[in-house]
Amino acid sequence: MSNRPESSAADGEGRRQFLTASSAMAAGLFGSSLVSTAQAGARTMPDTAPKCLFFDVNETLLDLTAMKKTVAAALGGREDLLPLWFTTMLQYSLVATVGDHYEDFGVIGAAALQMVAANNGIELSERDAQEAIAPIRSLPPHPDVRPALEKLKAAGYRMVTITNSSQKGVDTQIRNAGLEDLFEQRLSVEPLQIYKPHSRVYHWGARKLGLQNSECLLVAAHGWDVAGAMWAGWRTAFLSRPGAQLYPRANRPEIVEPDLLAAADKLIALKK
Repeated sequence: MSNRPESSAADGEGRRQFLTASSAMAAGLFGSSLVSTAQAGARTMPDTAPKCLFFDVNETLLDLTAMKKTVAAALGGREDLLPLWFTTMLQYSLVATVGDHYEDFGVIGAAALQMVAANNGIELSERDAQEAIAPIRSLPPHPDVRPALEKLKAAGYRMVTITNSSQKGVDTQIRNAGLEDLFEQRLSVEPLQIYKPHSRVYHWGARKLGLQNSECLLVAAHGWDVAGAMWAGWRTAFLSRPGAQLYPRANRPEIVEPDLLAAADKLIALKK
């Protein structure tokens, strides 16, 4: 016989009332909020400049073409598998975050590459997977990046990077890309051991610079990144580089441009 006390009629009625109230609340949260998000459309451009610009690094600032070539080669020349590899890497960075089991983003990237290879009948050792993604440390910036950053710095903007890469990784990347002189700080999620787009990353980034969330603006070429930043209370600018798409269920960023030069012009206009 169970030692659990029998529920009284009052307890049963209380549970029913709680479930009814919870259902009503869920309807409000998942009904009205989704409608309002979908109807949000373009956001009104604020007439004040953000106090600091935060930049995602991979693809936003740096051109991944060289690494894509080595990754495709590791996958038997299957360039069509590149998007699957990247989304698998992102998926398992979020698995690591939810599971409270942090590992270096590069380690996750190599493991994800092995997974994609295995699912497509391609033999790939851990060492070969690591070598395939090694070019990420020496990627060149996109052609629009240096001139745009110089314009933004001349306009008086504070600028930092914020990335899922390790601290050593981002330090090496920015140095090899010749962009060291343009950033005040290079932030990595490594001290937090939580990956973007978790809201804690953006809150932490704001605190590191002594700012309120509303005073920060993220520049990124990833829909998931700008969505996470907006949900954390940041302003955002989206670079619609080839293959990049916004998440339709998030509000539209206040700036959407094909490259950093065009976005920089809008940001500089806020300073005037």
